[in-house]
Amino acid sequence: MLERLTRLRISAWIAPLGLSGLLLALFLGGAGVTAALRYERALVLAGEWWRLVSGHFVHADVAHLGWNVFGILLVWLLFAREFCLRDWLRILLASTAAIGAGFLLFEPGLDWYVGFSGLLHGCMAAGLFAWLRSERDPLTALVAVLFAAKLAWEHFAGALPFTSASLSLPVVHEAHTYGALGGLVAALALNRQRRPVAPSL
Repeated sequence: MLERLTRLRISAWIAPLGLSGLLLALFLGGAGVTAALRYERALVLAGEWWRLVSGHFVHADVAHLGWNVFGILLVWLLFAREFCLRDWLRILLASTAAIGAGFLLFEPGLDWYVGFSGLLHGCMAAGLFAWLRSERDPLTALVAVLFAAKLAWEHFAGALPFTSASLSLPVVHEAHTYGALGGLVAALALNRQRRPVAPSL
């Protein structure tokens, strides 16, 4: 696994930095932008389907935004080389679809949601699958086990203490589960296609 954590070219950071900039710009737009874009079950069912996507790009407070920007940069540092940019977009789309379907079908009591963490878990699941597909070293296995343990903890005990304590709103851990499932399914599908990794990363 350690061999995979090689330095990325500066140009490879355009995508995560651009995404982080978008999240920051939307946050600076204020409460009105957040209200207009966040996932709201009643409004989605009334026809505002774009909220299934846009809700992932707005945040409740600075700490929430900061955690997710940190997560974007960390996931990119760890896993950028595992897929080309087009396939990362497919992973994000699959995670978005999985979270949206999960919310609508299985979370009728969830009135609203904001944040990018569900999509981050989808990228993490896809990246770990790529690692395990090509390597079987103990460190890779340990990281995968810890990720699975985190999801299990959240499912049975709620959010991890150090994350919930720093946020002003409850962590919707179901988004993490659905996002991880979507990312894993996308990675499995991409593995069957055997797409090459972009040489620019």
